[in-house]
Formats: sequence, C-alpha cells, structure tokens
Amino acid sequence: MHEVISIARKELWGFFASPVAYIFLGAFLAVNLFVFFWVEAFFARNLADTRSLFEWMPVLLIFLVAALTMRLWSEERRAGTLETLFTLPVSPLRLVLGKFLAALALVAVALVLTLPLPMTISFLGPLDWGPVLGAYLATLLLAAAYIAIGLFVSARTDNPIVSLIGSTLLCGLFFLLGSETLTGLLGHRGGEVLELLGSGSRFESITRGVIDLRDLYFYLSIVGLFLALNVYALERLRWAGATAPPARHRRWALVTGLLAANLLAANLWLHQIGWARADITQGRVYSISEATRNYLAQLREPLLIRGYFSARTHPLLAPLVPQIRDLLREYELAGGGQVQVEFIDPMEEPELEREAGERYGIRPVAFQTASKYQAAVVNSYFDLLVQYGGQHEKLGFRDLIELKDPGAGDLEVRLRNPEYDLTRTIKKLLYGYRGGGDIFQGLTKPVNFHGYISAADKLPEPLPGLRKELEAVLTELAEKANGKFTFDIRDPDAGDGALGQEIAERFGFRPLVLGLLDPRTFYFYMVLESGDQAIPIPLPEALDQAGLQRAIEAGIKRFAPGFLKTVALYTPPQAGGGFMGAAVGPSYSALEEHLTANQALKKTELDQGTVPEDADLLLVAGPESLDEKQVFAIDQFLMQGGTVILAASPYHLNLGGNAIGARSRPTGLEAWLAYQGVELESTLVLDRQSTPFPIPVQRQVAGFVVEEIQSFAYPYFPDIRAEGLDQETGITSGLGQITLNWASPVKIDPEKNRDRRVVELLKSSADSWTDASEDIQPDFDTHGPLGFAVGDDRGSRPLAVAVQGRFGSFFAGKPSPLLDEPEAAASEDEGADAAAAEPTEEPDAPVEAAAEAAPQPPISGLVETSPPAARLILIGSASFLTDTAIGLATEATRTLYTQPLELIQNAVDWSLEDRGLLSLRGRGQYSRLLRPLTRHGQMIWEYLNYALALAGLALVYGLYRRSRRRRRSHYETVMSAGRS
Repeated sequence: MHEVISIARKELWGFFASPVAYIFLGAFLAVNLFVFFWVEAFFARNLADTRSLFEWMPVLLIFLVAALTMRLWSEERRAGTLETLFTLPVSPLRLVLGKFLAALALVAVALVLTLPLPMTISFLGPLDWGPVLGAYLATLLLAAAYIAIGLFVSARTDNPIVSLIGSTLLCGLFFLLGSETLTGLLGHRGGEVLELLGSGSRFESITRGVIDLRDLYFYLSIVGLFLALNVYALERLRWAGATAPPARHRRWALVTGLLAANLLAANLWLHQIGWARADITQGRVYSISEATRNYLAQLREPLLIRGYFSARTHPLLAPLVPQIRDLLREYELAGGGQVQVEFIDPMEEPELEREAGERYGIRPVAFQTASKYQAAVVNSYFDLLVQYGGQHEKLGFRDLIELKDPGAGDLEVRLRNPEYDLTRTIKKLLYGYRGGGDIFQGLTKPVNFHGYISAADKLPEPLPGLRKELEAVLTELAEKANGKFTFDIRDPDAGDGALGQEIAERFGFRPLVLGLLDPRTFYFYMVLESGDQAIPIPLPEALDQAGLQRAIEAGIKRFAPGFLKTVALYTPPQAGGGFMGAAVGPSYSALEEHLTANQALKKTELDQGTVPEDADLLLVAGPESLDEKQVFAIDQFLMQGGTVILAASPYHLNLGGNAIGARSRPTGLEAWLAYQGVELESTLVLDRQSTPFPIPVQRQVAGFVVEEIQSFAYPYFPDIRAEGLDQETGITSGLGQITLNWASPVKIDPEKNRDRRVVELLKSSADSWTDASEDIQPDFDTHGPLGFAVGDDRGSRPLAVAVQGRFGSFFAGKPSPLLDEPEAAASEDEGADAAAAEPTEEPDAPVEAAAEAAPQPPISGLVETSPPAARLILIGSASFLTDTAIGLATEATRTLYTQPLELIQNAVDWSLEDRGLLSLRGRGQYSRLLRPLTRHGQMIWEYLNYALALAGLALVYGLYRRSRRRRRSHYETVMSAGRS
C-alpha cells in the first residue's frame, strides 16, 4: 500500500507542477458556476437545493475526466518510459492504483472548491444537507468510474487525442444508456433495464439523498472491471516480445474474464435486494415513516394498491414510475400480507382498461410530446387506485406530481409527496370503513351518557315524545356497546335543585325557554363523558329519533380515534353582479378540494344559528358582517368543546382591475373575540422580509400614467419562516415557509387568558410595522424601492394564535338570538287569532294534519362554559386562503403553492387529535424556498461565489508552492549532509 500512495503522490504533484491541475480546476469551477447561476438560474428557481449544481455534473465529468486521463498511459507509451516502469520492482496493479488515486484526488480537490455554493444556499434557505452529501458522494463515485474507463482507454493507445475521444465515447455511452433519450423508446420495463446500466440514472438516485447498496456497487463494479482490464492491458504490453503466449498469459485472461463476469453477475443478484439502503434526507423523506406503518397496522381487510401506467407516456413522467414502484414495494412489505400491490398497463389489457374506466373513473390523459421529427399526442395512464373495504379512491398524475417552471420554457417534474398522498388516502378509506361499522370498536375507555332532562309534564311539545325516543336510542346503543356505553337521565329540578346548580357550574347549563314571552323553563341537555373529557351534545335540527342517533354517534366518534372526521366550512356568500351575471367575491375552491381529500366536508352558512350536529370542527374563512345568529352558532360550538378556526381580517381586499385596494369592513366577530381575550387589530402588517409577487403598479412616463405588472418584494406579504414559525405544536413546524397575505396582528389579553394555553403560531419578523391606511398600492416615486413608508413601531407581531382552555359564552345572561322577538311573537299571535276567527272551508279537517302543518317552536339551549378541551385558532388573514392568493403565490414561485392549505390541514389534524400525518405533510420537493432577496442582494451573493472560487484556486496554488519549498529545503538538507 505504501508503494501505491507513493505513486499517487508523485502523479498528483506532477499534475500541480504543470498547468494541467489548474486548467482542470479552473474549467471545473467556471463551468459549474456558469451552469449554477446562468443556465439553471438559481435565483429564478427560488429553491434551497443543490440541483442547479449537480444537474449537469454527469455530462461535465465525461469531458473533464477524459481530458485528465488521456495522457496518463498514452504519454508513457509515446515517450518510451512505460518499459522503464515495467523494469521497476512494482507490479502493474500498484501502478494502476497509484495513477487512479491521483486523478481521483484531483477531482476531490475540485469538489472541495465548490463547497461555498451549498454553504451559500444554507444561508439563504432551509437546505437539506442529506441530498448534498449524497450528491458529493455520487460525484466521487461517478468520477471514479470515468477515471477507470479513461485509464483503460489510455493504456490501449499511444495517442492522447485518440484516448480523449475513446474515453469520451465510452463514458458517454454509459451515460446515454440510462438517459431519457433511450429509455423513452422502450417503455417502462425496457427503460428500467437501461436505467440499471446507465451511470447518469444511478447518479440521480444517490443525489436524492438515498444511499442504496445497489447503486454503490454499480459504480464500484465499473471501477473494478476497468481497472482489471487496465492491468490486463499492461500485462499484454509486457508480453509483446513473446512469440507465443505462455500458460501464465492464458491464466491472466481467464482470471480477468472471470472477475469481469462476477462483477456483472453481482449487480444482477443485488438488484433483488431493496432493503439495503440509507435515507439520509432530513425527515427520511424517501422512507416509509412510522405514521404510515401505524395506519397499515390498523388494516383489518386486504388493501389493494394498483398502478395504472402506460408503457408510452410523457418523457418527463417515465422516470417517476420506478420511484413509485419502489415506494409501493415498501408499502407491501410494511403491510405484513394485508397490502397487495399490482402494476398493469391498461393499453395491453382491454378488460382491465374497461373496468378502470367504468368502475373507477380512470381514463387516459392526452399528453403532448415533441421529438426532433414531429409533435404528437400520447394517450397515457398515470394513476393509482387504492381500494379497501368496498371503497376506493384514485390518485391521478395531478395528485402525484409537482411541477416547477424555472423559466426559459423548461419544466422540472418530480413526485410531489408520494408517501403523504398514499397514506392520507389509506387513512381516509380506513376511517371511512370504520365509520360504517361498529362505532364502539375504537374506544379505549367507556363512554357515559348523562341526560339532564326535566319531567315529561314540564317539557313543551314535541320534547315529551323526543325523550321517549332518546331512551330508545340509548337502550339500543348500550346493547351494541358490549359494556363500553352506559347512560342515565336525571331531572335537574328534582329535589333541592342541587343537580341544576352543579351542571350550571360545571357545564354552564341554564334552564331553557321557548320564547321571550313564555316564562316556563325546562331542561333538555345531553353530555357524553369519557375519562376526564366531557362533550355536550346539542339538540339536532330535526327533533326526531334519527336526528338524536346521528348527534349521539357523532359525539361518540369524537372519543374514538380512527373515524373519518367532519369539518364544517363557512365561506362568505358570493354576490352576483359580475360579467353575464357571474358571482363576485373570493372563492375557496382549492381549500374545499384540499379538505375533501382528507375529511368529510360540510358547507354551512350558520344562518340558522347552529352548526351541523355531526361536525367535529368549524372552519370560518373570510367572515364579513356576520349577524347575531351566526355569531351564536360559532359561540355555542366552542362552548360544546369543539374547535373553531377563524381566518379573518378587518379589511376587504379589492383585487379587480389594474389596481389593488383595501377598505375597512367589520367581520361581525369583533365583540365576541374581545370577550374571548383575542382581538384583530384594525391595521395591516408590513414586513421588509416579504415575498416577491406580481403586483399592478403605475409609473409616470413623459407625463403619461403607465400601468404594468411588476414582480417585487411586497411588504404586505410577510414571508414567515424559521423563528416566525411555532415549533411546539406541530401545526407550523413542518411548513418551512408561508406567506400571509394582507395580515392583521392579533392582540392577546393576558388577563383573560391566564388560565389557558396560548401558542403564537405565526409571527412577523422583527423588521415589521403596521399601517391602518387603506391605500395598499406601492408608490416608488415617493418611498423608493420599498414602495411604502416605514413606520416607527417596528417589531415582531403575532399573526396567528391557538388558544386552548375553558371559555365563557358571549351570550351568557342574554336572551338567545334564536328566540322570537316580542314584537314578532305578538304579531304572530295576532295573526294566529285572526286566522282562528275566520271560518274554514273544511271544518272537518283532521286536527292531526293541522298540528303537523304548524311549525315547531324554536328551542334554544345556551351553554355558558366550555370544557377545557375547547380550542380557538385565530389567523389574522382572510385572503391567504383564497384561490386568487394561491394563484399569485403559484405564479411567483412557479410551482403549485400549497403552504396555506397545509397550514389549515395541520391545524385540523392537531385540533382533532389526529396527528399521524403532521410529520408527512409539507415534505414536497419544492417546499424549501429561498428567503426573499433584492436584486442587489442576489448580485452580492453571486459575485461573492466568483471571488471565493478564485480565492480557492489561489489557495491551492499557494499550498502547492509552500509544499514545494519544504520539499526542496528537505532535499537540499539531505544533499548537504551527504556532501559533508
């Protein structure tokens, strides 16, 4: 080994003693910097990853390594020094290894000089160092393979130019084998075989951050194969003077052939081993998480995952199919026999294609492709079917992939977050299947029903009959529960009234009344209790047995994990007045679609003063001028122990036309929020740390006003990341970054919240301020590049908070808004008396029919105190969830921007104690964005890297000169000692 190191040191110093090393290093750095900042447009991509650095590395190394190795043996042969090397007491294997290590060391020095680039990215955004380390390892392995090939070719000729061309062609062949140019011609199966042989495709696999034994061995086998062929080629040169090859020469050929065959055969054997890999990405993005394993462990029926993929598809989608196949194999292994995975090409199996279309609604999509000969349209399948318990869900290519448009007409396509998409689909099917079965199966503790109901003679109609139906429902549920459900019904008016006082103090239950003119009071309250948790059950809208059963079962499911939850969503109604009578107002279709993919969604207007009885969570987006009944519905849902998420703003945004504006508009919740200890300030937050967005601006040009769209850092769009994201609850910790459009600060009353848990979820940066002006159009002529005047009240402000604890009802001690007003009741009584005085045409009409036609009197209960599990989440922006804001963010980032939707989904999961997917959500490939930079700041970082590259070259030269002086001084000392 000492001889190998000595040879490698000699060759390496030989590189630096000539211009070869500096030309190689300079060319390597120049090309990489040019590709990074100009070709791949790093700042335009706006992603904190090193894809721009390593995207072209396999092609670059082909030419640079071929130029580096072309003279290593051919020059020895041309100069006649190879015969001298053969006379030395050093074997050809050691000579080969020494030259190989010297060339690899020079490549390693070149890679070290590129380290300022990933360090720059880490300063500018949340860089995941796992893929970076994987990319450097992949580059070293790829360079080692190319060096081994170059050494072999160089040993076969005495002409360096021939060696250069031969090495380039042979290395290029290995790269082309796995490229999209060839794999797209053979479909999935043939393409996967070629990818196994391609050096570039293996390189991409490692640069993802997954160190697979199969990929490592592939490169090592190429190195071993061509180094063995290099040694054999040198041995043949040593035999050149022999008239006939002796037996020893034949043994050399046989051993070399067997070694090559074994190296290749081991690749085929290792191909079957998929578990020998290490996922070094942050959060193990490419490995099955513990959350997924937990959901798979809950399967009680076989789960089928079937992939519909066409052999002929879009060339950008074809490389993603093997990644999906590898992931599904992990699902199959983790499922323990309960998960069945299938892959089919519907184009080749007409029966399955017909079933896919008729039964599952899976149909081919027309993709437009173009080649050097013609443009064409390919009808292709790229879908996943997940089936469980007679239910099924499908995932199309829009659900599975993520697009990034870096500009110049190019598109980057990656899998969005395949594990999350699959696992949340499995979870939805699993919970939906349980919801149709035994509701008591998932209970970990018994549930007790407590009914606080007055005697039948004190109840107004139709409550006496409803009480009997309630007893029938409870008896039926108790029989099904196998001891997990018990019930009791007590009269709070009985005895000395101690029970009435107890439930008033514990739950805030007060006697009910029929109307403001009817003094009679009664009780009809229901509570479910399990352990230390109690949930009031509201009276259903339909006062019948079916309504009671739905309400009680919905309450039981809140104690049992594993049921599909229901989210009630309120959005402001859209008014007419648009073009051709179209609706005008903010739309929330992306939010609705996102929630529907994970929970059961019910839209509600809250105008009846109630929330759907089976709702587990209430989400209010963009409230404007809510009336008293709507506020009452929100208040009582919170008092019943539910979670209320409010995305509200005291301003209404006008984004129409060529200008943007804001005007103050009350939400209707101002007094209610103040009573609960949180308020929305009537100002908007501006932040220097803001996201670039396309905004309409006006310029004065030669006396004319020119309106145009410009993309610049807009202070009303705070860019929240790192210290501005709460890391405690998990609601925001996985987002990485989020933009909150036109946000108002949240004011927290410490006195009212002293016994509650308050978490600041989102905060602006320390360089933010507020402004109550309704003019949100930038004025660059007056205020310079920022466009707005900087306020004096700079500092960080909470923009979203979560409050958990016991709340009091805003309506405590007040008449219920659901009761008739006295005037209205009196007029109704007068109308009823007049109607009774008039003769009827059918005096013999049945009394029962009249009773059925009469409307039921409103029954309004009031819960004055919530249980400690109640949660209120207030977000100081209403517009960030609109389709318009998400579209603006998508246009700015050039990829589908889903952070606002993920924030809401995280809040829903956290609130419903269903946090299995919190660790998976937000792991998309394009979720790591750079922090906002001005054009000047971008130029500083770019030229700094140019300067660091030159400094690195100078440092390498300086180290070589210093080492050279030390060696010369050492040799002079030795020679002086010898002469003396």
